[in-house]
Amino acid sequence: MTLYFEDVVEGMDLPPLVKQPTTRQLAQYAGASRDFYEIHYDKDFAQSNGLDGVILHGALKNAFLGQLVTDWIGEEGTLKKLSVTYRGMDIPGVPATCKGRVTRKYEKDGENLLDCLIWVENASGEVTTPGSATVSLPSRS
Repeated sequence: MTLYFEDVVEGMDLPPLVKQPTTRQLAQYAGASRDFYEIHYDKDFAQSNGLDGVILHGALKNAFLGQLVTDWIGEEGTLKKLSVTYRGMDIPGVPATCKGRVTRKYEKDGENLLDCLIWVENASGEVTTPGSATVSLPSRS
């Protein structure tokens, strides 16, 4: 189903995306991204560095937020910009909920654009990874 510019209003929430990260996924992501920092897959190493256990890669949470946005805009939409900051740690075995909200709807240089706030929340509802995205959508006309 195509999401059209006319179907979106400022303040609209994006459908949430709940991820269930596992230590297996972290090991796979380490291999795919070549990010082998041990805090992402070695519990003893993570604990020796003051952590309770392994933590998710920040770039993996960035990818989760990219999926949130691209799933929402569909194949006809275009992700123009994606930016996140890492403010908290997320751990495997605990759901990471990706959320977003449209903050601005406008036309610029012939494109139908939306600015969105996006974020990852942990199971306690704390925002661990805030960010923003700009997308372009087709028009019905």
